Amino acid sequence: MAKATSSSLKARLNRIKLFLCDVDGVLTDGSIFIGGEREFKRFNIRDGLGLVLARRAGLKVGWVSARPSLATKLRAEELKIDFLVQQGDKTSKTAAIEQLLAQEKLNWRETCFVGDDVIDLGPLTRAGLAVAVGDAVPEVKRAAHYVAKAVGGRGAVRETIELILRAKGEWQPFVEKYSE
Repeated sequence: MAKATSSSLKARLNRIKLFLCDVDGVLTDGSIFIGGEREFKRFNIRDGLGLVLARRAGLKVGWVSARPSLATKLRAEELKIDFLVQQGDKTSKTAAIEQLLAQEKLNWRETCFVGDDVIDLGPLTRAGLAVAVGDAVPEVKRAAHYVAKAVGGRGAVRETIELILRAKGEWQPFVEKYSE
């Protein structure tokens, strides 16, 4: 794991054009509430604003989940997420991301991926910036270039986006804009 101030990490942060993350355990705390015909998930509002700011700063933003969920789809639509992949068992996360990279004419070096569990190891080992949430499993933490202080569903996505935007010089303009 690299420290947030290392020159190697700063170089990785500066290359990012595509921000991708898992959903359950990254954007949520991993809990799923199921009752009747509905599923409920709790998303962090600061993570949501971070994703909106990332898009406004010119990053493409996407979620890659192995578990299809209407709650995830609704939140992605609300935040105007560029890419939502809920592949189930159709293909691996790695293959789904490779299709997306080809479509967008991007590469792994320009990609940040945030994960929490072993199902995320494929993308994490390929991403230009691999990030583990603070409560990720040990294998994911070992594969990461950066381990967030925040845990899944509690600001890890926002923390990562702030790091990227600060490295690119894109954070301070937002602070100034919203200080008016």
